[in-house]
Amino acid sequence: MPRPPSAMRRQILDAALRLFAEHGSKGTSLHDIAVEARCSKASLLYHFAGKDAILTELLTPPAESLSAMREELGALQGDQAAESAVTVFVGLAMRFHLEIKIIFAELPDMLGHPVLAVIPRAVDELADALAGRSRDPRARVMAQMVIGGVAVTVAADVDVDPDTMRAELVRGALRALDRPTR
Repeated sequence: MPRPPSAMRRQILDAALRLFAEHGSKGTSLHDIAVEARCSKASLLYHFAGKDAILTELLTPPAESLSAMREELGALQGDQAAESAVTVFVGLAMRFHLEIKIIFAELPDMLGHPVLAVIPRAVDELADALAGRSRDPRARVMAQMVIGGVAVTVAADVDVDPDTMRAELVRGALRALDRPTR
């Protein structure tokens, strides 16, 4: 049974997110997280059963957001699907850029993580929406390029303010998809 949220729990999660993004989950120990969170290892273990429990809690919000995105985009078609998919995906990627970095750092292991089981289907459905539901090979390839390009860009340490990053990602994605830019 999960424990109620607390300031210390949030502090542990924030510390783990930073460390996992910088060193990977395999390269980060519980001791490292406790030191970064300024708590004892015992306190950390009071809040979480172990490193996998921390990782699961960190990756659950992006996975849930991908599921919500699938529902939001499901009924849209054509230009509306493509434009909404770009805006929603860029927003999610910006919001969860450190989590994406963690996933990329240990991709084979991460894709086997139970909380991330939603990713393959969500990416397929996102690609379909980005392509405007078209079966045209160019539209399908460009959709996959947008997914990869956005994910890699937000996971990189690009020194650009978040508003500029978001605007340029949306503009570049729409351009790659041959959609009107704003």
